[in-house]
Amino acid sequence: MFRLCRQLLCNTKRMSEVNANAVEFKGHNDVQIQYMNEECIIVDVNDKPLRPGTKKECHLMSNISQGLLHRAFSVFLFNSEGKLLLQQRAMEKITFPGYWTNTVCSHPLWLEGTELVETDQKGVRIAARRKLNHELGVPLDQVDIDDFQYMTKILYLSPSEEDPVWGEHEMDHILVIQKNVDLKPEPNEVMDTKYVTKEELQEIFKQADEKKIKVTPWFKLIAENHLEPWWNNLNNLKPLVDPYNKIHKYY
Repeated sequence: MFRLCRQLLCNTKRMSEVNANAVEFKGHNDVQIQYMNEECIIVDVNDKPLRPGTKKECHLMSNISQGLLHRAFSVFLFNSEGKLLLQQRAMEKITFPGYWTNTVCSHPLWLEGTELVETDQKGVRIAARRKLNHELGVPLDQVDIDDFQYMTKILYLSPSEEDPVWGEHEMDHILVIQKNVDLKPEPNEVMDTKYVTKEELQEIFKQADEKKIKVTPWFKLIAENHLEPWWNNLNNLKPLVDPYNKIHKYY
């Protein structure tokens, strides 16, 4: 029985790889295409790691429609004034280009001993530090993994509006950090940044509702359902942390 299950899993993986390889990139940025070879962490609906899967495989709607789910993280970084750092995703991005979103949203990779480690959410915190440096140029010596406070998880699914070939189906781990950092955004990743107050963020969502700007769906979900109590208690977040096995499902 074990051999049969293993064979079925291997067959499913090969079928997903065939689907992924059948898609040609058209007009996309070469650097972003290379990133699609990174190995994300494919999980089940309880966030149990199953196997590695390329970023490309994980973001194809043809695979998502069959239930393929991967682990992600979203960072909300506040400065000492209590303002939230947002970024506008570069137009070179394959999914949701030009959208405003939270500080950093990305994926831990299938890296044993580091980003796969689940104890104390160490893996996603290691990945978050890596991506703060990669996307926003935050010096590594300015942020420690212990600066990130894990808050909760959300499970959501969203096709890309611009290109229905691509989408997101993520088990998203939410991290909050309050720290003053230096920024040097990578143009291939980020086209703009801004710190906002609560009132300014509400104005951004109003503009998004009026179709004047675009906001990523996961950012809107988190902001509307979870962000306010965290923002109000940046100096005392631990009482607001959900158990690691709690998952908020939004579909």
